[in-house]
Amino acid sequence: MRKIVVFTGAGVSAESNLPTFRGSDGLWEGHRVEDVATPQAWRENRELVLEFYNQRRADCLKAKPNAAHLYFAALAREHEVRIITQNIDDLHERAGSTNVLHLHGEIRKAQSSLDPSLVYPIRGERLDLGDRCELGAQLRPHVVWFGEPVPNMGQAVDLVHDADLLIIVGTSLQVYPAATLAYEVSADCQVAFIDPSAAGHALPDRVIRIPEKATIGVKYLAKMFAK
Repeated sequence: MRKIVVFTGAGVSAESNLPTFRGSDGLWEGHRVEDVATPQAWRENRELVLEFYNQRRADCLKAKPNAAHLYFAALAREHEVRIITQNIDDLHERAGSTNVLHLHGEIRKAQSSLDPSLVYPIRGERLDLGDRCELGAQLRPHVVWFGEPVPNMGQAVDLVHDADLLIIVGTSLQVYPAATLAYEVSADCQVAFIDPSAAGHALPDRVIRIPEKATIGVKYLAKMFAK
């Protein structure tokens, strides 16, 4: 049984019709990222930030796992599979994966704006002004914003260090510090990189590059495991 770590990015969710966080025009669903995804935005306009993530949550609830999500859940029946994701949706879990580490938080959870260790599930689509934690502080989306540390990064590095195979899928490796995981593998770890950007990326030559979207790329992986 191989120890497999799957590192997923926005390209996987995009194939379930969830838009990536920033378009070519620098906007996220019509908003400047700085206006909805930073601590400063939260300080200046909590109502806008909450409404923005309420819409993202509604989109998440409507979305369904795609072939890539389902493939990695099935792979766990034959191997030890741990998923590290940059995505804040729960599509991996809904596909059946049980060992999922979210680097950038989870859209269906809220956290205290006073104590980030206080995390709560959100029932339904909305988190509103006046929704408070047990300390009386306003709840905020359980999402890592730009300018904030990534609490699960150390655990992610440990998982990659211990992997026999690292599968990178649906990310162009442009978001840091998450992108550094591609370089944390041991010398004998096999690496497969599935993304339209894979062919031109500056990774070691030994990396298996599959320049395809996630749902197409996993078919190549299935053939690789069948050999």
